[in-house]
Amino acid sequence: MTTHYRACNLCEAICGLAIEVEDDRIVAIRGDAADPFSRGHICPKAVALQDIQNDPDRLHAPMRRDGDRWHEIGWDEAFAHAANGIAAVIQAQGGDAVATYQGNPSVHNWGLMTHAAAYLGLIRTRNRYSATSVDQLPFQLAGFWMYGHQLLLPIPDIDRTGYFLMLGANPLVSNGSLMTVPDVAKRLRALQARGGRLVVIDPRRTETAAVADEHHFIRPGTDAAFLLGLLSTLAGEGLVRTGRLGPHLDGFELALARIVPFTAERAAAICGIPAGEIRRIARAFAAAPGAVCYGRMGVSTQVHGSLCQWLIQLVNIATGNLDQVGGALVTKPAFDIIGAPGSRPGSYGRWTSRVGGRPEALGELPVAALAEEMLTPGPGQIRALVTIAGNPVLSTPNGRQLERGLAGLDFMVSIDPYLNETTRHADLILPPTSALERDHYDMTFNLLAVRNVARWNPVILPKPDGALDDWQILEGLGAALAPALGQEPKRLPKPVRMLDAGLRAGPYGLSLDALQAAPHGLDLGPLEPSFPDRLATADKRIQCAPLPLLAALDRLEETLFGGIAPELVLIGRRHVRSNNSWMHNFARLVKGKPRCRLLMHPQDLGRYGFTEGQRVRVTSRIGSLDVEVAGTDEVMPGVVSLPHGWGHSREGVALGVAQAHAGVSVNDLTDDAFVDAVSGNAALNGLPVAVAAIAG
Repeated sequence: MTTHYRACNLCEAICGLAIEVEDDRIVAIRGDAADPFSRGHICPKAVALQDIQNDPDRLHAPMRRDGDRWHEIGWDEAFAHAANGIAAVIQAQGGDAVATYQGNPSVHNWGLMTHAAAYLGLIRTRNRYSATSVDQLPFQLAGFWMYGHQLLLPIPDIDRTGYFLMLGANPLVSNGSLMTVPDVAKRLRALQARGGRLVVIDPRRTETAAVADEHHFIRPGTDAAFLLGLLSTLAGEGLVRTGRLGPHLDGFELALARIVPFTAERAAAICGIPAGEIRRIARAFAAAPGAVCYGRMGVSTQVHGSLCQWLIQLVNIATGNLDQVGGALVTKPAFDIIGAPGSRPGSYGRWTSRVGGRPEALGELPVAALAEEMLTPGPGQIRALVTIAGNPVLSTPNGRQLERGLAGLDFMVSIDPYLNETTRHADLILPPTSALERDHYDMTFNLLAVRNVARWNPVILPKPDGALDDWQILEGLGAALAPALGQEPKRLPKPVRMLDAGLRAGPYGLSLDALQAAPHGLDLGPLEPSFPDRLATADKRIQCAPLPLLAALDRLEETLFGGIAPELVLIGRRHVRSNNSWMHNFARLVKGKPRCRLLMHPQDLGRYGFTEGQRVRVTSRIGSLDVEVAGTDEVMPGVVSLPHGWGHSREGVALGVAQAHAGVSVNDLTDDAFVDAVSGNAALNGLPVAVAAIAG
């Protein structure tokens, strides 16, 4: 029996694990009590790493589709087939006829980050898409516009704050998102034990809201009104204190002047939180010895997502809590991808999508535009697709429309370990090694952590004969495609060499050897104030009034404060034993009561004449689905909730456990035209729907 130590890379929390192995077989997985960051915390997903390893449905060799049948082929044949298929489309119709989609796990597997350019860099296309525009693009755009880099994102100083105002986030289930925070429950209890307060704003009484000092229901999609009311109160009552960053702010007074007319009284009429409560929260936030405002999925995935993330930054700036201990601080990572050669600060509006005219953001087009770009004929129509670690049929809006687009492609290749709802349309599936068969370093989540930490994650189990890591697959694809396009292959160092060089050049002067000598990880200290030096803007000033956001603010009279609120709106939710769409194939994670049910307030249940457990039909502009309804007062009246990531009943999927617990896909309801107008990010929350009994 041997005990190995590494971090779990399934979600953003990067919890340390102690993995017991005997004869190359996992015997047990438990939390690593010696990890200075996660302190022994573990969630059910980490234990399921052994289920992923032993999953009989996981692919182990390249799979080629012939009609409706799949068969294994060798890697050389697979790379040649992929090169021929992609090159044929490029040569016939141009680079923009090929699209790429990178899913959420791309940032959980470092080889996909270090070596994506070895393959995707050869495909000169404007049709680049990723999961970024499903759930987080507004926050990254705020970072780019205000601080000069899309990844320069202030993180809540949860361990030292005295007042945590949280909008649309549920870290007790997510383990933190764009806020890497393992063991979050203990950290929140510690906040309260030292006299601090946790205040949650959410249309559902989430697991996090249930332990908060205050929870306020808010009408979905109206968080911008609440935040405007806060800022207007701060300005109107003389509570604005920008502190030491005041001389480094550009446009702050301009932004505040445009915000002041949106009073707490006006906000209350829209968001449903009384004006007195908005004012009280503003005063308490301003008076706290250290306070932080943070918003995540619920505020990003709505039609005012970009405004929300901008306003959150302004709340922290206006109260002197940006770059302040106990407020919101940026990290100082050992491997700094912000300062790395070739790092891309960001961009906006350099081009637009062909069909809908949606703006490019951070080098990509919004994924809500992907299906229409496939289905609409004309020059530049997408005819081929590369997907990497993604299942957009279940994770992006209007999945049924996307399915139609995928079915009509000339060629598709997927890097993925499963035959799932998306990859079933591919001509070729290339499966990488499992998480425990390859090494790993968290380049992204150390950048987003609530403390400065670093940890090397060694290989735990031997790589099977003939298996390739994800970076080796990208390297092989690139080596085959380059000559077909008349280009030179992009030869990159191995990931470990990149890491060692980056660590040595980093702020702590570490090395790979130093990390390997610390199997439980290194605690490099708390987050510390670093502005203006850390700012990536050319003049080292914070840009508080980006023009696209001021323009969106001007439109609010029509888009938010005008019109009639829908009778019923849909929001999403997640569960601690789920991870988007791809962890439903493991029995330990799907056992228990069915989780894919429509939650509805008992008042609405009675109003519609529904009974507990009745199957009902939910309809949006783009589609409908049938699902069991459950009454609960954890959602506010006028709101219904479905979890995301389910819907495994499609034909041609090879996921036995998931198909036995199929559920329904909320993205068969979400609307590709219902987006944040600034960023193009999908608006998965606040979607107008109708619910009716199923006839007969």
